[in-house]
This record gives sequence, C-alpha cells and structure tokens, in this order.
Amino acid sequence: MIVDRLTATDRLTVNHAEIEGRTGEPVVLVHGNVSSGVFWHPTMADLPDRYRPLAPDLRGFGGTEPLPVDATRGLRDHSEDLLSYVEALALGPVHLVGWSMGGGVALQLLRDRPELVRSLTLVNPVSPYGFGGTHGVDGRLNSPDGAGSGAGGAAPEFVRLIREGERGAESPFAPRSVLDTTYVSEPLAEPDRYVAAMLATRTGEDHYPGDSRPSDAWPGFAPGGRGVLNSMAPTHFRIDDLELVEPKPPILWIRGAADVIVSDASLFDLAHLGAIGAVPGWPGADACPAQPMVAQTRAVLDRYAAAGGRVREVVVEGAGHSVHLERPKEFLTALVETLAGA
Repeated sequence: MIVDRLTATDRLTVNHAEIEGRTGEPVVLVHGNVSSGVFWHPTMADLPDRYRPLAPDLRGFGGTEPLPVDATRGLRDHSEDLLSYVEALALGPVHLVGWSMGGGVALQLLRDRPELVRSLTLVNPVSPYGFGGTHGVDGRLNSPDGAGSGAGGAAPEFVRLIREGERGAESPFAPRSVLDTTYVSEPLAEPDRYVAAMLATRTGEDHYPGDSRPSDAWPGFAPGGRGVLNSMAPTHFRIDDLELVEPKPPILWIRGAADVIVSDASLFDLAHLGAIGAVPGWPGADACPAQPMVAQTRAVLDRYAAAGGRVREVVVEGAGHSVHLERPKEFLTALVETLAGA
C-alpha cells in the first residue's frame, strides 16, 4: 500500500510517498513541474520488491512545506532540499529518477554530490541549459538577459485556473486539458488523481510561475529572480560540465518520441511558436532561433560518455512527455535494467 509520510529535514518538511513496510535499495523518484509525487505512484507499485521506491514532493508542490523558490540559484533550492531529504532518511547512495523539471533537479544533485547517486534515470528531462531562450547544442543565449524564458512565458489563464482549483476541461488552459494534450500523447484512463496533484501547486511570484521583468529583446520579457519557471531559465540554471563528476554513475535517458514539451520543436518554447506564426513579432531565426532541447541533452550526455560514463538513450515511439505513465511496461523494463546494472 502506498502511503504519505512527513519527514523533517534540516531545510524543510517534506511530504513523500512510499510503500508501507518496503525495504531494499532506495529509488528516489523526482516529479516534474505542476505535478507531485502522485505521478510516480504506478511506477512505485510496479517496481520489484528488492527496491524501496520513495517519491518526495518538491517545495511548493503536493504536501511539502511551500518555502519560496530563489530562482537565482537555478534548481539548487530543489536539489539541496532533495539532498537534505536523502540525508535525513540516511538513504544514500540512491538510485535517482527525475522526470521533466525533476530531471534537472536530479542532474544538479549529481553535479554537486555524485557520490550519493548510484544510478541516474532521466525521463523527458529539461535541457541541461534550462527551458527557453537558448540556441545551439552548447546552449548559447539568444539574448544576454535570457529573454523568452522564465515566468513571463506562463499562460495567465492556466495559472488562474490552478489557483481556483478548476477540475473541468471546458477551457484549453484548464489543468485537465493541459494534462490531456501536453503531458501525455493521449488521455490517461484515470486522470482525476493527476489533476488533483496539479492543483496542489502553489502559485505566485515565489512559486509557480514566479516573477518577470521587461526586456528590450523579443518577446519583451526576461526571467526574474523568484519562482519555479525562473529557476529553469538559462541565466540561472546551466549544467555544461557534467563530464567532470566523479564517480560517474550509469545514466538512462528515456523519452517519448511524441513529447511536445521537451522537444527540439517545443510547443512551450516561444521562439518555436514565433517561427510557426503562433506568437506575433518573431524577429527571425538569426535573432531568436528555437531551442534544440533534445539535442542539447544529447550533447551533454555524449561528453559524459566520452569521459568514461555509461549512457543509454531509449526512445519510446508514440509516447509523449510522461513516458512512465503512457508506456509503463517499456519504462519499467528500461528502468529495472539500469537499477540492476548499477
């Protein structure tokens, strides 16, 4: 049976899901943006008994203490919270699994404390160069201030409907609609629990999406210093030297081929939306090219492999951004192979 527990760490009080009475090798599952550990429940239930799955909620999500997010530290508020959680439960070294934004959190923890990571699985992860505002496989900024990334890119209607607890799908910006059309490639059979988890997201300048500031560069805004989306802005979050970590745990990179969120043609990247005419005023590919998110991740992991690390990329055809929910058997097979080989 999956149960929720509260754990006090030296940084905050963390809500986490676990299987009651389960022991074994700890597998820490880190959720993505506008979600919670609930999105890992099916994976937890399917893992073999030799593993102890744990799914903590990040700050500002689910039942974890909603401390403000200092975005100027990139994803380190979240990665250091996760580190404090691992240390409070005396878990390390752990198998670390990160989905979407959680993949960036996991990458940051690996970069800072590699000795605590037994294996790393990245599930449709955010690029090591953040979300939006960069081009090229080396993550060069489109504008020095990071224009086009951060909280200014959030849809105000989506934020409002989260805050108001909207559970219906009448609006295309309703959490249920966003779940059905972007989190997955086709609607899930039992969406209610995931919608409820999305609605547990704290909103505001200190949480989701964060604050924003004007920019002279298109599309007219740059990341602020507070909140979740700014913590993934390329001016604050950047991991381009992963190959330097020692020891080097094995890395599984698994992703859905139909992902529209983390993609080389992301429907959440304003530069790509400008290129296809969905956002007016786009200054052209020379001034504001789209972000090649998948190619950027591959470049960083290729350098990791060239420096002696083990990396395996698995692409699941037909799956979208949540491959662990959409293709659970394929996901579990790849994950367990990685855990067993670590």
